[in-house]
Amino acid sequence: MGLVGVQGDGNGEMALSLGSKNKYKRMDSELSDDFEDNASHHHHQLERKKSTRKYVLACAIFASLNNVLLGYDVGVMSGAIIFIQEDLKITEVQEEVLVGILSIISLLGSLAGGRTSDVIGRKWTMAFAAIVFQIGAAIMTLASSFEVLMIGRVLAGVGIGFGVMIAPVYIAEISPTVDRGSLTSFPEIFINLGILLGYVSNYAFSGLSVHINWRVMLAVGILPSVFIGFALFIIPESPRWLVMQNRVEEARSVLLKTNENDKEVEERLSEIVAAAGISNGEKNEEKAVWRELLSPSPSLRRMLITGFGIQCFQQITGIDATVYYSPEIFHDAGIVNKSKLLAATVAVGVTKTAFILIATFLVDRVGRKPLLYVSTIGMTVCLFTLSISLAILGKGQLGIAMALLCVCGNVAFFSVGMGPVCWIVTSEIFPLRLRAQASALGAVGNRVCSGFVAMSFLSLARTITVGGTFFLFSLFSALSVAFVYKLVPETKGKSLEQIELLFQSHNEWDGSEMELGDAQYLVHKP
Repeated sequence: MGLVGVQGDGNGEMALSLGSKNKYKRMDSELSDDFEDNASHHHHQLERKKSTRKYVLACAIFASLNNVLLGYDVGVMSGAIIFIQEDLKITEVQEEVLVGILSIISLLGSLAGGRTSDVIGRKWTMAFAAIVFQIGAAIMTLASSFEVLMIGRVLAGVGIGFGVMIAPVYIAEISPTVDRGSLTSFPEIFINLGILLGYVSNYAFSGLSVHINWRVMLAVGILPSVFIGFALFIIPESPRWLVMQNRVEEARSVLLKTNENDKEVEERLSEIVAAAGISNGEKNEEKAVWRELLSPSPSLRRMLITGFGIQCFQQITGIDATVYYSPEIFHDAGIVNKSKLLAATVAVGVTKTAFILIATFLVDRVGRKPLLYVSTIGMTVCLFTLSISLAILGKGQLGIAMALLCVCGNVAFFSVGMGPVCWIVTSEIFPLRLRAQASALGAVGNRVCSGFVAMSFLSLARTITVGGTFFLFSLFSALSVAFVYKLVPETKGKSLEQIELLFQSHNEWDGSEMELGDAQYLVHKP
């Protein structure tokens, strides 16, 4: 019918028909161009997303290298102390002091690290930490007496204190919100990797002479800090620290490298500038940081209770005793041969490292709080079972198997939750102007508790037995379940600035109800 109509109407209708076809061709051409532009833009966004994620991942890895030092020291000392005791003829008390002093001294580095990182920056604080540790490790390697060994141990402790405090803060400040949890768990991953390397080093070099083997074990710990020097040429300064120095354009440049789109960059920058207390290029007058920490507002007090508390519970549940003294635990269970003792510790290190990788995968998917529940409840069960096993089963094959199973289970549950999430939460909850020094305060609590546990374990075990000591740890672990329920909020998927606003809300403090659900309400709340 259409063809008949065209013929009947003559040339005019045909011209209209042809004109319509040309119009459709032009429209098709425009749609095709728009489609190509959209496809090109989408491809560009995908490329930028890949590039950004690789860059942030590299920054997180390099920033975590200092944590390998702590892990390696913890792992290697558990085996090296056997040979140091034999070579330098140190007493049991000196052994406890040598093992535990690093945690106590590292609190000095953590305390100084907060102020240092506010002055010279997060990046150069990591460099300083590596240098101090290298000097300490070199002195320990060459030590000819207990006194010289202690000097090196003190310096290594200071360097570790700086490094452990600053890495989670730096990573939290450069990470996009969506990946912050998994990236901030990197320091804990590298601690576990260091522990495993320490155990492997013990086993590998135990066949050397007693005068040489422990020195080689300690010397190997210098290597990771060398790579930190190369890292300084790759990683940027924290954008939040740059804003605190009123270097806003430099901060924007860093955010462009660590965020996937320009809109998000501007949003993050605006939040950081507001959190830093900068308006129109001028810093608002604030109380001195330490004065504010010592006389905190209600919201800051809630943050301090959460941050300091979770750091202390991480250590008083006995994880460092389990790692430092695993040869003694297995010896008490019935393993006598030194090589078998060190091989059993390697199994503990492999377990600990494997399960921290699981935590990294889950922390931004299921959240912080569910992992903490699984972790604290699982640790309580394992610690209680270990105490009963050591007390009742004695030194037989079943006792050895149960001890190995419970120790590996304890470090596995620790690595799934309490190990990484503790540092993630502490690096997330504090205001920008206080973050470095408040995080340092949390790290101090962590190191003091670690040192107390490490320096008292052998004496306590002699007094109430190894089984009794782990029963005590199981009680502390049960308390940590209640602490998590009542005082630790869920922070998954929220920017650092939104988390700060949550604690500033006037709602009654109740950690069990705190879900941080309505981010938009928090941001726009009048």
